Amino acid sequence: MMNNYKDLEPTIYRQRLVIEGYPKNLITDKQIKDYLSELSNNTGMKQLIEPVTHKSDTYGWAGWIHWETSGAHFYAWDDPLFFSVDIYTCKKFDAKEAVVFTKNYFSTSQIEYKEF
Repeated sequence: MMNNYKDLEPTIYRQRLVIEGYPKNLITDKQIKDYLSELSNNTGMKQLIEPVTHKSDTYGWAGWIHWETSGAHFYAWDDPLFFSVDIYTCKKFDAKEAVVFTKNYFSTSQIEYKEF
């Protein structure tokens, strides 16, 4: 249970952000790769590899990018038309800028986010 969460290593900075929304159109493999690379620029993260994607016939697309300071995961469903982004870093970034970038990139009709 996280109610009495204790930071076991306060000397290591960690920031987490989950962004979810309803995109205007189906999300493609190419878009996921481009989005994750652009998200790297938007958050000031150094990319260590090109984004990787995979499609499950049951659940849809997933993507991941490895940054020097951690990384991000991306998940997209076709039905319902929905996406979820999970960002975890050991370097500060502007969460609101990442949300606005994501909203604009996917022309979302509705977007929600939670920072940890």
